[in-house]
Amino acid sequence: MGLTLTEKILKAHIVDGELIKGTEIGLRIDQTLTQDATGTMAYLEYEAMGVPRVKTELSVAYIDHNTLQNGFENADDHRFIGSVTKKHGIRFSRPGNGICHQVHLERFGIPGKTLIGSDSHTPTGGGIGMLAMGAGGLDVAVAMGGGAYYITCPKVVRVNLTGKLSPWVAAKDVILEVLRRMSVKGGVGKVIEYCGEGVKTLSVPERATITNMGAELGATTSIFPSDEVTREFLTAQGRGEVWTPLAADPDAVYDEELTIDLSQLVPMAACPHSPDNVKTVAEIGSMKIDQVCIGSCTNSSLLDMLKVAYILKGKTVHPDVSLSIAPGSKQVLQMLAQNGALADMIAAGARILESACGPCIGMGQSPNSHGISLRTFNRNFEGRSGTRDGQIYLVSPELAAASALTGVLTDPRTLGEMPDFQLPKTFTVNDNMIELPAPESEMDKVEILRGPNIKPFPQTSPLADSIDVPCSLKVGDNITTDHIMPAGAKILPLRSNIPAISEHCFTVCDPAFPTRAKELGKSIIVGGANYGQGSSREHAALAPLYLGVKAVLVKSFARIHRANLINAGILPLTFANEADYDKIDQGDELELANVRKAIEAGESQLTLRDKTKGIDIPVLCELSGRTKDIVLAGGLLDYTREALK
Repeated sequence: MGLTLTEKILKAHIVDGELIKGTEIGLRIDQTLTQDATGTMAYLEYEAMGVPRVKTELSVAYIDHNTLQNGFENADDHRFIGSVTKKHGIRFSRPGNGICHQVHLERFGIPGKTLIGSDSHTPTGGGIGMLAMGAGGLDVAVAMGGGAYYITCPKVVRVNLTGKLSPWVAAKDVILEVLRRMSVKGGVGKVIEYCGEGVKTLSVPERATITNMGAELGATTSIFPSDEVTREFLTAQGRGEVWTPLAADPDAVYDEELTIDLSQLVPMAACPHSPDNVKTVAEIGSMKIDQVCIGSCTNSSLLDMLKVAYILKGKTVHPDVSLSIAPGSKQVLQMLAQNGALADMIAAGARILESACGPCIGMGQSPNSHGISLRTFNRNFEGRSGTRDGQIYLVSPELAAASALTGVLTDPRTLGEMPDFQLPKTFTVNDNMIELPAPESEMDKVEILRGPNIKPFPQTSPLADSIDVPCSLKVGDNITTDHIMPAGAKILPLRSNIPAISEHCFTVCDPAFPTRAKELGKSIIVGGANYGQGSSREHAALAPLYLGVKAVLVKSFARIHRANLINAGILPLTFANEADYDKIDQGDELELANVRKAIEAGESQLTLRDKTKGIDIPVLCELSGRTKDIVLAGGLLDYTREALK
């Protein structure tokens, strides 16, 4: 029996466990990346482990999220990250060099390597055949220190691509179709592997768009084979020597299979407020729009930008529309400037933003009240744009540019004949904004620069003998990390200050939650299905930890958030019977008697006593030997520190 591409890479990197689906395995990690919204905490955690020099083949710190400096906090964090990376052997991508996933694809990604990043869209690297996964900052810190990264050995879904995209139908429409069929929960515990004759018709940037938004499926990651298209891209980047051909065996066996005929796809949009709320443009109709934002790690490549510039050339943005464009990297921006495409965008009335995440994380360009915004981004969660009642639609760059000119949602197929857009044979390569670390012989001379906003990791403690606390909050299904720990220009600068950022925890759902949680001292949160979907931000676990949350009880978890809760020493519980969710109310007194003894004994079913209602509720706490030890120790940092002694 042959192996899938996923299984081949897993097999080459497994250091703990066996390649048995559903069991926990530990992987050797070749590369790591961080970004500045998660990086400060990741490097504080790395420092706390006491490992002098990173042990990965390559680690890169990017500055791309908190680039709006309307106070000292972001600038201090960037200075701190720059000094830590110089001391500990990490490359530093300076502000202005671009979005982490775009730059990593261009300059560092290698087919067949493992990559974890403290950003949920790290699977972008799957576009060149990497096994690239989003992770919590503490997991990344452990990997930099030489530790394994643990995941549940995933199922593998084959997405068989046939045919070829029609003119003006985009890679964005491919992943929207996958989301329409599988939903934001459909990829949990799975790797999405793209195969078939249609693969060779897609460029690397198009493949990267598809793997990037695989995060919205809840998937462990997504991956394409490494083929001649990959080789041409890497050669054009001056990195052809790192290419290697990679593909599944012809007789590989998959757990699920999905077939998409590319020629049958049409322009689509994900409607508010979920990436899987997908409709065709024809179904939505000629909707008036207020704003268009083009960019993000999903659609900011040179290929995307050249298409947008072509559509805008010689025309003017509709007077009722605000159009902003953010090229994904310095390389992309420089090449647009060199070939005249940037001038075409500016002449049309586009507002050119810096090469950074920007509006995708609510960092500027919030739409007007109840404004309809078309965005080439990956998430349209309620309030993420910075406008609570903003109506965000996720679309392709082609659809976005066409609509910016008409002022209404416009099918790009009305643009007429589409040129044959080609990537250059040689990209402009200038890595002058990537700083190398100090030599190991000089690392002791490097001073770590800390600003007053940088606070230590929250205090942790071993799992208590029993948990007897009230339910401080009850929420519903599909709670995202944006609900738990919002992004945006006001809150993101507090990422290195857990006490301050905790004041915003769950305020999207209940403005009184932080105050109530602190007054209670210790508590349990109850939630619905797919709890914690979205970003990899470990702050969605660290803020509840700081506020005294001891356990989270839900119908089901999103993968990364469950791992982050375990890393923070918070007990992850699921209902044995989902109907029992309705039996608990906010404010109920809940008890897990002798919980430490039960966890030590390896018991997976516990009894939660609702003392207010006088009922017992069976709950599941499914922990492996390693995750069990992490929870007992009080979190991954404590566990790792003990292991390194």
